[in-house]
Amino acid sequence: MVSVPTQQPALDLMFSQELISSEVAEQLPPGLTIRPLASTDYKRGHFSVLSVLSVVNDLGEDAWVAQFHAMRATPKTYYSLVIVDQATDQIVGVGTVFLERKFLRGLGSVGHIEDIAVDKSQQGKKLGMRIIQALTHISEASGCYKTILNCSDANIPFYEKCGYVKKENEMARYAPERARQPKL
Repeated sequence: MVSVPTQQPALDLMFSQELISSEVAEQLPPGLTIRPLASTDYKRGHFSVLSVLSVVNDLGEDAWVAQFHAMRATPKTYYSLVIVDQATDQIVGVGTVFLERKFLRGLGSVGHIEDIAVDKSQQGKKLGMRIIQALTHISEASGCYKTILNCSDANIPFYEKCGYVKKENEMARYAPERARQPKL
């Protein structure tokens, strides 16, 4: 049985550890823990794991910490979590769900899952599935009437294994390069 991590006073967490499903935490392989993102996780390789997913522009630790605090300052909105290898104290998996308040569905909310990534050395251990399960639990426990995500066609079978179904299409418009500079 895997022990469920308790909120460590030394870590400045994005949200309460209690929101993470203990059932999901217990299904992790030995030596791994799942917890909310901490303000010190830049040093634990957060960007390194995200780079598995997409290009990461590392603007430095100060900018990363400022973004962490900006996200946390919006209560009940951003829930970023990490899976940490206890032996190395390094992040091996990441994911986020953010909650969008709506005027539809009786002023309901929708959970949007984003930025699911697992370190290449840890892939094949169902960590991505555990991240999706944990984020879905947070979304549903927060009262969201649905949880959605975007993925490539190649990843559809994975998300179907996680209980998601293909629905509709995604459209995107990227801002010109000059407009995408971070505004911290």
